[in-house]
Amino acid sequence: QVQLVESGGGLVQAGGSLRLSCAASGRTFSSYGMGWFRQAPGKEREFVAAITWTIGRTAYADSVKGRFTISRDNAKNTVYLQMNSLKPEDTAVYYCAVDKIAFRLVTAAGEYDYWGQGTQVTVSS
Repeated sequence: QVQLVESGGGLVQAGGSLRLSCAASGRTFSSYGMGWFRQAPGKEREFVAAITWTIGRTAYADSVKGRFTISRDNAKNTVYLQMNSLKPEDTAVYYCAVDKIAFRLVTAAGEYDYWGQGTQVTVSS
């Protein structure tokens, strides 16, 4: 089992920034992918960003390209999501997830194996 704990969410004004963290513990894999998803009230969970663990390739949803940056610290088993120029439509619960299959980037939530509990991000206008 892998445990994921997100942190860093909160309330911010439009145009502001937040950095989310996701720490993995338990059984960790030598090479795996991690992703960030978000879910707003009444909407389906949507892909935000993903990163491969060793090579560091990244992928982003069009809605966040140029504003969000995903990165990882291998030594800390932690992945980050730096969110800049936040908009009210970014308001959602943000989840991190682990994909056990190495060296690939996936955007479908169903491809991920482990999920964190989520952290709330609220952007006021």
